[in-house]
Amino acid sequence: MSDVTKVTIARGDGIGPEIMDATLEILEAAGAALEYEEIQIGESVYRRGILNGMEPAAWDSLRRTRVFLKAPITTPQGGGYKSLNVTIRGALGLYANIRPCVSYHPFVNTKHPQMDVVIVRENEEDLYAGIEYRQTQDVTQAVKLISRPGSEKIIRYAFEYARANHRRKVTAFVKDNIMKISDGLFHRVFDEIAAEYPEIEHETMIIDIGAARLADTPEQFDVIVTLNLYGDIISDIAAQITGSVGLAGSSNIGDQCAMFEAIHGSAPNIAGKGIANPSGLILASVMMLVHVGQAEAAERIHNAWLRMVEDGIHTVDIFKRGISKARVGTRDFAANLIDRLGERPVTLTPASYEVGAKASFAGIQLKTRNDAKKRLVGCDIFVDHTGGDGDAMAARVLPLVQDGLKLSVISNRGQKVWPDGAPETFCIDHWRLRVMGEGTAAVTQNAIAALIVRMADAGFDIVQTARLYTFDGAPGFSLAQGQ
Repeated sequence: MSDVTKVTIARGDGIGPEIMDATLEILEAAGAALEYEEIQIGESVYRRGILNGMEPAAWDSLRRTRVFLKAPITTPQGGGYKSLNVTIRGALGLYANIRPCVSYHPFVNTKHPQMDVVIVRENEEDLYAGIEYRQTQDVTQAVKLISRPGSEKIIRYAFEYARANHRRKVTAFVKDNIMKISDGLFHRVFDEIAAEYPEIEHETMIIDIGAARLADTPEQFDVIVTLNLYGDIISDIAAQITGSVGLAGSSNIGDQCAMFEAIHGSAPNIAGKGIANPSGLILASVMMLVHVGQAEAAERIHNAWLRMVEDGIHTVDIFKRGISKARVGTRDFAANLIDRLGERPVTLTPASYEVGAKASFAGIQLKTRNDAKKRLVGCDIFVDHTGGDGDAMAARVLPLVQDGLKLSVISNRGQKVWPDGAPETFCIDHWRLRVMGEGTAAVTQNAIAALIVRMADAGFDIVQTARLYTFDGAPGFSLAQGQ
């Protein structure tokens, strides 16, 4: 018998309590050596005025056990409520989201019978940092943060996962034909790290065509690593085309803690009806058992689940006449699985987990950073202004630009409107004024600050500024049209 592992559990909202009860029954019947600490999270906690959906005592439990099995929760609609999943992942450093997506042909209806793809999603940054602003009457902004350390960790994790699980290829999905700096960094780091794993094939795809090919021919993929937003979208696509998003579990892995969950939501429309498919949380619990070193129990559950799928014992979401043999509810699903513990699938590939296998890889080290020479070369100044055009805006700004600075370009929603703007360009109330240094003279913070003061005194409503730097002479900013 393995040493007992303490696990924090949360029953969640909607169908969460039903599928958690089913999962815990199965874990007990399979002989998993687990001891539970239960916490309250989700909608009821939000309603008590705790805006992140989790009380301080719950955090204490997670820090004690470092393992979290979580049922889905409901985040109330409306301002002020932050996604609890995003909060937990960021606070506990759960940087890697792992979502296996497998077809179970011919027992679960799918157009892709050979599909076996693992999505490795970056979990801490990107647009999910939740940094947003309303800057004018017409314009809102979301800040996309991509870091070299964050990219290194998730990409190396993907290659280590592929190596440990005998996968043949890792594909990166990016959009660096448009976001050349942010997604471009991820692409560069991917190429650097891929070179360290010569036995594993690697490729990069633009996210739009990559997602299209994933939906059409998923067989061409093995492990996909990508940024947070893209990963969220494509993992749901991948899970759904296996037959049902309700079949997929996921792990969220960090250096110190891990969280395991179904990828679907709380489905309040079917809560209490006893018809929810618990498979996502059951398979997430299998991933949890592997993570804590209980491979034997993980195999028993996973193989019994596969055998039940073969036997056609299905919940309503995957039930199909001519394929399924019996339609069962949540509790009967669990009971049938428990009856099959110790059995193995006949047609589907049996699950096999190496003793001591873990879902995390110790010792992932970041590369030593070689600091580039950073030089201030200008500033973008964003103003809220209604009416006029680029020429009129330039006429107001040019007399204020002094101290070795020059007005380089004015744009509106990224489209150049001065100099030589097109008269057909539709302008709104959000203008970007790019100010650069003249010649080779150094630009100083004081010169920029003085310009901002002069503009404010002249009545400009400045909503944002962004300093422009070069790093070893290369621009650390997107070039404006015509610059």
